[in-house]
Amino acid sequence: MYDIIVVGAGHAGIEAAHICAKMGFNTLLLSSNLNNIADMACNPSIGGSAKGVIVREIDALGGLMGKASDESHFQIKMLNNSKGPVIRALRAQIDKKVYPKVMRRYLDETKKLILKEGMVEDIIIKNNQVKGVILSDNKRFESKIVILTTGTYLNSNILIGDENIVSGPHGEKRSNFLSLNLKKYGINIKRLKTGTPQRIKGDSINFNVLKEEKGDDHYWTFSFDIKPQYKINEQQKCYLVYTNAKTHKIINENLDRSAMYGGYLTKGAVGPRYCPSIEDKIVRFSDKERHQLFLEPESIYYDEWYLQGFSTSMPRDVQEKMLHSLEGLENAVISKYAYAIEYDSIDPIQINASLENKIIKNLFTAGQINGTSGYEEAAAQGIMAGINAVLKLKKKEPFILKRYDAYIGVLIDDLVTKGIIDPYRMLTSRAEYRLILRHDNADIRLTEKGYKIGSVSKEKYEIFKKRVNEIEKLKQILKDKKLHINEEVKEIFKINNINVPASNINLLSLLNRPEISIEFLKNFVDLSMFSKDAIEEVEIETKYSGYIQKEYRAIEKLAKLEEKKIPEDIDYTKIKNIASEARSKLEEIRPLNIAQASRISGVNPVDISLLLIYLKKEYSKDENK
Repeated sequence: MYDIIVVGAGHAGIEAAHICAKMGFNTLLLSSNLNNIADMACNPSIGGSAKGVIVREIDALGGLMGKASDESHFQIKMLNNSKGPVIRALRAQIDKKVYPKVMRRYLDETKKLILKEGMVEDIIIKNNQVKGVILSDNKRFESKIVILTTGTYLNSNILIGDENIVSGPHGEKRSNFLSLNLKKYGINIKRLKTGTPQRIKGDSINFNVLKEEKGDDHYWTFSFDIKPQYKINEQQKCYLVYTNAKTHKIINENLDRSAMYGGYLTKGAVGPRYCPSIEDKIVRFSDKERHQLFLEPESIYYDEWYLQGFSTSMPRDVQEKMLHSLEGLENAVISKYAYAIEYDSIDPIQINASLENKIIKNLFTAGQINGTSGYEEAAAQGIMAGINAVLKLKKKEPFILKRYDAYIGVLIDDLVTKGIIDPYRMLTSRAEYRLILRHDNADIRLTEKGYKIGSVSKEKYEIFKKRVNEIEKLKQILKDKKLHINEEVKEIFKINNINVPASNINLLSLLNRPEISIEFLKNFVDLSMFSKDAIEEVEIETKYSGYIQKEYRAIEKLAKLEEKKIPEDIDYTKIKNIASEARSKLEEIRPLNIAQASRISGVNPVDISLLLIYLKKEYSKDENK
């Protein structure tokens, strides 16, 4: 008998199991193959646009992904560093051999966590409540809560041209019956597709004709708690590759042999819109003369390279021709062929914002089973499902991050409110309050919250408090330091081609001016005692203070709508004149509050107005009848 069972040891399962055990509950982590813990089945990287911020948010809440990435990458860079803080995000090339070992070490060090091998094919249900799991060998494990994080293993098929192989990723054994049993219990099942490109032997690539992509010449970390584990000048290189007219011709001539375009996919299986196969790119963007690809090393311990952006479900012979049409890869040797994978997922409309299932009590789901794609999105759901599983056992209110709290909040709200058609990927543009949801302030936004609910340790919280105190101290020094405009000061401004202030001014107010950098302020104050992170945080907060305050005013309006709760037992059929589509969507999703209701596709402002009128004037009357 366990408190919590987590099924699946991918990126979602790891975070869920770790945080449940860390928060004091006996947790069993079940995997069909313990050698595949933290497997990076697709790209050898963590982070990227928006995703890098999610990794920092996971770390701020006490998760593992940031730390493990910092210990196992061999190249790291800040994306969009020159474009402002809103869209900055870290991306690291991860050693696929090291990362799983680091994660396994963290799991082994976690008290109250037990790892076992076994394929889960059913769940135990009593009185519409989950009570444990049943393995393929009929072995049973009982628990109070089950968290399913099954990735792409549910009823999965590998597709290479007209080949349809009954298999999970990398030829692993798939789960044959779990999704069928979930469907039997009333859970809607969707069919999704994703894919992966070829792996290429490094010694067969002509790197001399390719453009190098290096890591940054600055130290970065995902985690707020550990120092950089690498040397800048020892980072591995990546390389740019481009498709060409010959590549496009080969693809167009063989579209009927692609699993996607040749009719070999299961009817209704939908692929990722924002990470499409190369044949999908060629068809959708036929006006483009070329598409950018990246060659990325998978590990320093073996010579295999990943061709980012060249995902395909073409047959093997066509893949050979496609690859050999690329400059630098004319003689490339494929060590693993690209493939598409079909798999079952559940309809996320049927889960609550806590990630607990609406149909079966105490059943939580996280990761690709909820219709998302990406390691980071999976890990984010994993830690949230784990936290909420613990809070449920403690009989406490669920921990729900709002859209203005974190990208994680946006991700989960989108899933449970809007549902999915294709695998969901987090994008910067999905967040309305992205000036607040920055890379640099993830800990300021979330660590206090994590500490209060118990996911953040006291040690981590003390590190966080020191950082906050340093930031506040720096702000105060700049505020107290008044700049007197004398001849010496005027000369410094003139040398730097900056207009001289008309009157004396404190340095914090001066920093608010567009042309003034905090580097320039070092002419007037010693900042050597402060960390780069603290200096960066103060500069961003000061520079964008006007815009930030504008977003906070918008958040205040949203918060008022979120305070207007919708009763759980509301009967939407009693609301007069509401559109039939809106009534149907509201009944299906059953939003928690007016703010969530207003974000549902098909629910218009007039429907919200009618809902508000009903809640104010009619609901209590109907309840008293």
